[in-house]
Amino acid sequence: MCSENVRLNALDAAGTPAPGALLVDTSRNNRVGEFRGVAGLYWSLRPVGGGREWEVEPRHVRPALPIEQLRARTARANARSRGEVL
Repeated sequence: MCSENVRLNALDAAGTPAPGALLVDTSRNNRVGEFRGVAGLYWSLRPVGGGREWEVEPRHVRPALPIEQLRARTARANARSRGEVL
C-alpha cells in the first residue's frame, strides 16, 4: 500500500530517527508526524497528510505503533484521492 521505500522508525548512530520515520508527539494528544530533522534542541515533525511543521522536544516523542502508522498513511492516501495538495 505504501509506495515509499523508507525504513520507518529506524534510528541512526546518534539516536535520531531516519528522515520520514513516523513518530508520535505525546505532548500534543499523540499527534502522529513524519520526522523531518533536528532543529537545535528540538525535532521537527510534519503531519503525514501535509501541513505545517512543528517542533517538539525529543523526550515527548515515541515511535508510532504499526496501527498508528497505518492510520496516518491511510489518511494521507484519502487526502490525495480527494485531490488535496500534500
